[in-house]
Amino acid sequence: MVHWFSTRTPEQAVADVTALYREHFGAAKPAESTEPAEHTGPAGVWSAPGRVNLIGEHVDYAGGICLPFALSQRTYVAAALNNDGVYRVVSQFGAETMHTEIAMDQVCPGYPADWAGYVVGTVWAASLELSGLDLPGLDLPGLNIAIISDVPVGAGLSSSAALECSVALAAADLAGLDDDARTDASQLSIRTTLMQAAIRAENEVVGASTGGLDQRIALFAEPGHALAIDFATDSTQQVPFAIADRGLAVLITNTNAPHTLADGQYASRRAVVDGVTADLGVSSLRYADDAEAASARWAAANTPEGVDATEWQATVAKRVRHIVSEISRTATAIEQLQAGDLAAFGESMQASHASLRDDYEVSVAQLDVSVDVAMEHGALGARMTGGGFGGSSIALLPAEKVEETAAAIAQAFAEAGFAEPEFAVALPGAGARREA
Repeated sequence: MVHWFSTRTPEQAVADVTALYREHFGAAKPAESTEPAEHTGPAGVWSAPGRVNLIGEHVDYAGGICLPFALSQRTYVAAALNNDGVYRVVSQFGAETMHTEIAMDQVCPGYPADWAGYVVGTVWAASLELSGLDLPGLDLPGLNIAIISDVPVGAGLSSSAALECSVALAAADLAGLDDDARTDASQLSIRTTLMQAAIRAENEVVGASTGGLDQRIALFAEPGHALAIDFATDSTQQVPFAIADRGLAVLITNTNAPHTLADGQYASRRAVVDGVTADLGVSSLRYADDAEAASARWAAANTPEGVDATEWQATVAKRVRHIVSEISRTATAIEQLQAGDLAAFGESMQASHASLRDDYEVSVAQLDVSVDVAMEHGALGARMTGGGFGGSSIALLPAEKVEETAAAIAQAFAEAGFAEPEFAVALPGAGARREA
């Protein structure tokens, strides 16, 4: 049996999150309202997507280029103002419902550091970010917020950014700020500010590290496109990725392998990249002359205790080789998409996975199996996506082969004794928006 992600239609999601809001906040009607409490609903519903990164992995913090696109799986927020100076939040994910109430003046760096920090921390950060610009502020008397989501947690599909950006857009809209960031230059600064607020909430309030890829795609994605993000120049470019017109789709496999970057693996790789970059005196390894060979000097001076120096030098060289090759590969992949050469793009995906597996060493057996099986069943390209050490893989496939490929991957996982995977079909969708 193949297990697919839950993906509600926007209409069903709006109905579900509105019902959740009414269930928990319907009695909290304004004193002047004559409407029965059970019919008091939210002021609106907003949503933001999860994402997958097509190529350009582990290079965002190295001044590289990434190419994500927005999923159809989204997080939905129903919200309205209250006059109590508090955030009241209810979140429903699957069978689990969580509640919290936090005074607005209690939110600060480091608090709350749990799931609620992604919600209220974003509003806190947006208020601070907007106050420093020549823009209307985010002066809110309090918020009631209900949340549902079809973006799976722990799959490397950026459920946190989907939550942050849907809440940010809701808060801005309720504060009277125009949420249409793509039609007017002055409004672009508002949406960009919301992006910075979401990044700040994750970094400062929750204490998780993010470079901004996820928040940028969640707010600025366009249907039928991927978004090329160059972190060295802080620039973006919409890249055509209307794969449905070519009879193709992206199959996402959530391997359900443990997905964590908290065990030092991410930090150790980041330290190597940052250290070699600083030693070479460049802003990014993409600008260094023969960075792989030059990395030997930094490696010799920074060999960890108890590690063989020759092996360590080889490890550092591999880490650097991935960064340099992946940035170059992503630039080439963007050109391949612009030329409509999806077969060549698939080969770039394959090369990216090999580099992540062999040089950066962030893949795991579950990811490798899902990639290999997809290629055996006619994928143009397949690779792990996200931070690695678990999480998800993607495969660019003819649409008619999606179901048989998912079934083959599920069978391979069962035979290997892995946890049961989950699947979704992904087509590039829209960024954060108001739904109702």
